[in-house]
Amino acid sequence: MNDKVKVAIVGPGNIGTDLMIKVMRNSKHLEMGAMVGVDPASDGLARAQRLGVATTAEGLDGLLKLDVFPEIDIVFDATSAGAHARHNQVLQEHGVQVIDLTPAAIGPYVIPAINLEAENAGNMNMVTCGGQATIPMVAAVSRVAKVHYAEIVASIASKSAGPGTRANIDEFTETTRSAIEKLGGAERGKAVIILNPAEPPLIMRDTVFVLSELADQAQVEESIEKMVAAVQAYVPGYRLKQQVQFDVIDPARPLNVPGIGLRHGLKTSIYLEVEGAAHYLPSYAGNLDIMTSAALACGDLMARRRQESGLSRARKEAV
Repeated sequence: MNDKVKVAIVGPGNIGTDLMIKVMRNSKHLEMGAMVGVDPASDGLARAQRLGVATTAEGLDGLLKLDVFPEIDIVFDATSAGAHARHNQVLQEHGVQVIDLTPAAIGPYVIPAINLEAENAGNMNMVTCGGQATIPMVAAVSRVAKVHYAEIVASIASKSAGPGTRANIDEFTETTRSAIEKLGGAERGKAVIILNPAEPPLIMRDTVFVLSELADQAQVEESIEKMVAAVQAYVPGYRLKQQVQFDVIDPARPLNVPGIGLRHGLKTSIYLEVEGAAHYLPSYAGNLDIMTSAALACGDLMARRRQESGLSRARKEAV
């Protein structure tokens, strides 16, 4: 008997299509129920049809009309922050678990290596690709010393950024900054994203600068290495690009951090590379891979919890 939990993906772009392939190839507890879009000519919808997945080009309203909808327990939203508010409202009314891959930040921020086991909200927000890659490093430093400031720079290949990503740039910076503070533990955060048009396309690179209280550098480095291993458990292409670097900021020459003032201590510089699994786009699209891998980890846990409770949404409505 197949006891996997049926899911739908709203948004058949780069992220949604890659996630669909991951669900079908790698998921322990999920199976595809439907792919939802608004463009009948979408490559993602065409691919879903070829793979035998129910599809609709009528958006969320079309999903509600599909015969499979009563069996859908979880919906991944890979559209835009602006569209997500309505999607979430409608899906919550139907008792559907929502995993948000947009920067809408309606539900709690979730990064599997940091807080996945602790969260179980009706809407789970996956922050951003840059946040998934970098905030674990900020949290790793926070486990050792109080973090005054953390700044992340995510550089991705322009070819890996579809219309949805480009439409969400402003939300990306704000959501990532907020999550740096809430999940990373920084007193103040900043996020920058760069779409690099270089040819051939470059693998995703992330730089993390953290200013913390003075701490034992060996302990900080050990904490970072453990966190890297935790992320690699669900994103195998995640790795340190070079050895962690440290600088001591002398109290006599403190740094002026906008919003919080003068700070000194230990500056930790972390350089990351994220290589994708090439399920849909080539391996340079690590930004795509880390987002969908994190969402898959979240979806699998949500499905496992539903299985353990013994009630799917369809069963609950029938009771």
